[in-house]
Amino acid sequence: MPRTPDEYAVHILLSGGHREEVRFATIQEFQKWYSGELMPKATSPDFISVPIKNIQGEYMVLRPSGVLAIRVEPIFAGSVERF
Repeated sequence: MPRTPDEYAVHILLSGGHREEVRFATIQEFQKWYSGELMPKATSPDFISVPIKNIQGEYMVLRPSGVLAIRVEPIFAGSVERF
């Protein structure tokens, strides 16, 4: 029986070498943001908002043209937190 992840950590590699991590509750939530916000503006130098729901009062914007890579990692409740 396959386990269901509790959330998904999305690692975003930006031009200039910066790395950011954003968490999504479901893979569908990530796919909706990715296909609805990021991909249509992939070459745009204009800022778009990145949803950060687990940190209140904090927000992030990025330029879609500056995203070099994205890695999606499923997080399970029993997983050991890696730093």
